[in-house]
Amino acid sequence: MTGSAFMLTLASASPRRRELLSAMGCVFNIHHSGVDESRRKNESAHDFVVRLAQDKALRAVTEIGGGATDCIKAAQRTTHPAMAILAADTIVTQGETVFGKPRDQQHALSMWQQLANSEHNVITAVCLAFHDRVEVQAVKTLVEFGAIDERQMQRYWRSGEPQDKAGAYAIQGLASAWVKLIHGSYSNVVGLPLRETNELLRKIDQNWL
Repeated sequence: MTGSAFMLTLASASPRRRELLSAMGCVFNIHHSGVDESRRKNESAHDFVVRLAQDKALRAVTEIGGGATDCIKAAQRTTHPAMAILAADTIVTQGETVFGKPRDQQHALSMWQQLANSEHNVITAVCLAFHDRVEVQAVKTLVEFGAIDERQMQRYWRSGEPQDKAGAYAIQGLASAWVKLIHGSYSNVVGLPLRETNELLRKIDQNWL
């Protein structure tokens, strides 16, 4: 990775996104703040996920700029005079139906029943905010599940894995056993499309290749 005048901050509480960035050699801080994740009336699935990624990035810009921690302030005064914020949001869709995080077990079961023996899309929008620029890339991956019986669903819910995941599953975890086909970026389904993230980070000399 080349040197950069920017200090990179990942605006996400997702351990999966942290792991993906770290594995690629990125050096970054973490700053998470919640945003309203309600979908607006007549908002397309694509526009919805793009807006959420932008909202997360811009909220972090506001919060860090107005109330940064001492370590961030110190870094800004020394080796990193400029802040760059990376944020992302991932949704699972069938057509314009968006499957969010499960509210409870019954909600998760209803999602899996719809996803079983069918195809769905996973869309992740990645947003990079730096200086006065906000740039976004959205990536779609097609995933097909095979049959899922009731006993598998019950066992998966008890594992605890699906409870904070879009579509109530993690492709890198136990639910990998349900995947019949995947067409497109695997890392996108995990939560951060690495090729497109790398392209964004190139703009601030933080890309790893």
